[in-house]
Amino acid sequence: MKKIGVTGQNGFVGRHLYNTLGLFPEEFERIDFKKEYFEDQNQLDQFVKQCDVIVHLAAMNRHESEQFIYETNVGLAKKLADSLTRTASKAHVMISSSTQEERDNLYGKSKKEGRETLANWAEENGGKITGLIIPNVFGAFGKPFYNSFIATFCHQLTHGETPTIATDGEVKLIYVQELVDTIIYEIREGNSKPEFLIEPTATKKVSEVLALLNDYKTKYFDGGEIPEINDTFEHNLFNTYRSYIDYKTHYPVKFTQHTDPRGVFVEVIRLGIGGQCSFSTTVPGITRGNHYHTRKIERFAVIKGKALIQLRKIDTEEVLDFYLDGKEPSYVDMPIWYTHNIKNIGEEELYTIFWINEAFDPENSDTYFLEV
Repeated sequence: MKKIGVTGQNGFVGRHLYNTLGLFPEEFERIDFKKEYFEDQNQLDQFVKQCDVIVHLAAMNRHESEQFIYETNVGLAKKLADSLTRTASKAHVMISSSTQEERDNLYGKSKKEGRETLANWAEENGGKITGLIIPNVFGAFGKPFYNSFIATFCHQLTHGETPTIATDGEVKLIYVQELVDTIIYEIREGNSKPEFLIEPTATKKVSEVLALLNDYKTKYFDGGEIPEINDTFEHNLFNTYRSYIDYKTHYPVKFTQHTDPRGVFVEVIRLGIGGQCSFSTTVPGITRGNHYHTRKIERFAVIKGKALIQLRKIDTEEVLDFYLDGKEPSYVDMPIWYTHNIKNIGEEELYTIFWINEAFDPENSDTYFLEV
């Protein structure tokens, strides 16, 4: 079992990497890191001593002073290199750099110098180094106005604001889970690559991305329709968009009921995508679910009876409770990386329709059990 430490484990990429490593408990042990360790040599050395692999993601992306960004990022890399030297560490060190290394700005210079600092440590001490040169990263839970323009656009479109394009250039992109999968692959391989250029998985104009996100707002956020998804990039972009919705205020969404002398008709879901639709009955007091997904899109629709649907982001304590009643049929969609369940809290059978965007595959289920 490899012991893995992630500096910046609570940041955008760090949190995704930390959580994904947790899906392989028989292969990886996670060594927790706190940003305060960089201010305490003893704590930093103790962390370094425990690790077989250190993924150095801690860095500053934006600040009003470019000089402060430069000094911070270079300083963090130097502190880590000094600790590796003091402890005579033989860890495989991986550092995130950026394709902005090639640009004439202090952020790019800080990333390049940080990578070279750790590469020099590896050369002088017989260590292993992987210098990850990464394109623009997007994905769920990124910080708006900080991590990427996609994070900013998604936040604005789900909070009543109107995005604007400053420069409509082409951007090389990689989805955060694709990046994490690459990092884990390199951890398993264990080879030194001082300058490892990670290829983007998509190249898009800013206006192309905004057009897709506007479509998601109109069809999904405003209309409840699952939009057409044509490829992996659009699937990842849609899941990214969904992560910025304020679930506390948006759900549950009530269906439109069409009533006539024959009874009631309700359209449960309108699709621009395929998938699997299921029906269940649940007896009073029983709970289904208590699992989460990292890629699947899922809708729970209550048609008859009373239900409590609960959601909890897997690295938080807050539980979101949604009460649904078949007298006013409604639905809640499940965000990725949120464990969720549904419980019959009524006195009669609960009737639920479940839709998910892909048929269940036991060999690749993307279903991880965890109590809400």
